[in-house]
Amino acid sequence: MRKLNLLVISLLFGCYVPVVLAADASISISTPIDGAKISRKSKFEVSYEVVPGHNGDHVHLYVDDKEAVVLRKLKGNHTIESLDPGKHAICIKIVNKGHAPIGVQACTNINII
Repeated sequence: MRKLNLLVISLLFGCYVPVVLAADASISISTPIDGAKISRKSKFEVSYEVVPGHNGDHVHLYVDDKEAVVLRKLKGNHTIESLDPGKHAICIKIVNKGHAPIGVQACTNINII
């Protein structure tokens, strides 16, 4: 919201206000791969790497839009306990020090069989 306010102020008054976007941030999830089929009796690893960018501080991992864990490492693995059968979305979002998402996320979809 602050970025939008700065942009509006700069447009209205014709002044230059630097606006830092999340373009310098990125996330990659290497496992599980999108569309993976995983046994319901199995635990599985989420392997990730994050570049938090200027506005990011750490990341949160979500399972089906529910926050599962706060991850302080920018590269690593996290074990997910077995999930109910069906399709699930595993997402990682970069957040700031106040735990608010900065708008950069990566997701992988899995099917528990």
